[in-house]
Amino acid sequence: MLRPNLFGIPFGLAGLAACWSAAAEAVHAPGSASGVVWALAAAAWLVVLVPYARQIARGRGLRRELADPTFGPFTAVPAMLVMLLGGALAPWSRDAGAAVFVVGLLATLLVGGYLTGQWILEDLQLAQWHPGYFLPTVGGGLIAANVAARLGFGGLASVMFGYGLVCWFVLGSIILARLFSQPMLPVKLRPTLAIELAPPAVAGNAWFAMHGGRLDQVALTLAGYGLLMVIVQVRLAPLYRHVPFGPGSWAFAFSYLQAVTFGLHWIAGTDVPGRTALVWLLLAVSTAGVLLLAALTGRGLVRRTFLPGAGTA
Repeated sequence: MLRPNLFGIPFGLAGLAACWSAAAEAVHAPGSASGVVWALAAAAWLVVLVPYARQIARGRGLRRELADPTFGPFTAVPAMLVMLLGGALAPWSRDAGAAVFVVGLLATLLVGGYLTGQWILEDLQLAQWHPGYFLPTVGGGLIAANVAARLGFGGLASVMFGYGLVCWFVLGSIILARLFSQPMLPVKLRPTLAIELAPPAVAGNAWFAMHGGRLDQVALTLAGYGLLMVIVQVRLAPLYRHVPFGPGSWAFAFSYLQAVTFGLHWIAGTDVPGRTALVWLLLAVSTAGVLLLAALTGRGLVRRTFLPGAGTA
């Protein structure tokens, strides 16, 4: 059975494409490279979407997917990818890119609103929450702000930034309370802890897009919290070593790559010594990380261990 967290694969590829796009702005890295990775992300999105949609149509049903307390939040990722792909298309055709973005935005808002209502109606226990709950509204809102700003929709970008930021404050308190006070997440859900790094990084990238890459107090504040979350991820590294590889492992990709992209925007806005070498080092490490995930995924598919069953996280 396919689960919506499988969309973490194209999501991660989109994160890598964003890194290459930021590097093109910082040190004039080849823009064609980002275009290739965006194309791969779009292809991977289709490869996952077609069988997943067929599975829903044949019996499981979208409402059951949305209501799932573990995997329901991941149902927002396909729509979030549409927004990102709309932004990637805009340099070639702004009208087409804007149209794709609007479709993704509407779908993201509908899924985010539905899920928020679902969480109110359901008798969810605190122990059932995990950082994936950031995705529908926090991730959706902040990604929408970023793409809207790049498309020139300044007012919409501000609205969506506020939408994502307030949801981050509300959900962040709940999720941290769960992580601090409840038993450790199940083993296969532990990669979602990487998503804790995403909100400050995604917010920072959106803020830079909205303000022309300018370093200001808001950017500094987001960087400060982002630094804390980077240190937290280092501390959690021993925990991650004991997690079996599966679709959930791709949760590391987008979150970490958004942090790298945030760093690349910082480099672009400051006079950092050796900036060109630093940018290329970050790109090399990021690309190698995604290639490693892709290689492990391919090996898992060949060995039939990547999608072992319905319990896979």
